Amino acid sequence: MQLLHVDTSILNEQSASRQLSRSIVQRLRDTRQGTTVKTYDLVADPVGHLTAAEFFAFQGVAPDVDDVQQAVTRNAVILNDFLNADVIVIGAPMYNFSLPSQLRAWLDRLAVPGKTFRYTANGVEGLAAGKRVVVASTRGGLYGEGTPMAALDHQENYLRGFFGFLGVTDITFVRAEGLAFGPDARNAALAAALAEAQQLAA
Repeated sequence: MQLLHVDTSILNEQSASRQLSRSIVQRLRDTRQGTTVKTYDLVADPVGHLTAAEFFAFQGVAPDVDDVQQAVTRNAVILNDFLNADVIVIGAPMYNFSLPSQLRAWLDRLAVPGKTFRYTANGVEGLAAGKRVVVASTRGGLYGEGTPMAALDHQENYLRGFFGFLGVTDITFVRAEGLAFGPDARNAALAAALAEAQQLAA
């Protein structure tokens, strides 16, 4: 099994999402012999915002300067790592009701016409079906279904919609929320999420 592990929290070792995503990766490795893991730390090694030249390269316009060519080559590696993965584990904290900009920049390299989706006479068709995405979702508040703040969840809803657009329907969220409600609440929420992670099967 090819596993792609993507971390995006700016908090490094203080990050709940990093701790949770590591636990998920370890669990999946333990339950499937021969699993290989490719890791992206988008804070230590950021991909940067998508540029116009990179965007046009997705449309087949060849870059005419070396630094853009390097970015286009890097983008091809990012896309291929995603396409080659059977399972993608993403550490995704909620920042201001949405995603870290580092994660959004990585996602921008995955939505490539003709590679991960295409438009047809019947509408959009995702081309990345058959993959599994597991998201280590962490939030300071409570945004789950039925909570007063549920309408402000542009984190999990975005990820579900984005990967669904690419044809990925097997999406699991392992969630730790209420982390900002004090040390006891944080510890309890993280412990529950880590226990949930240990129940995942490859």
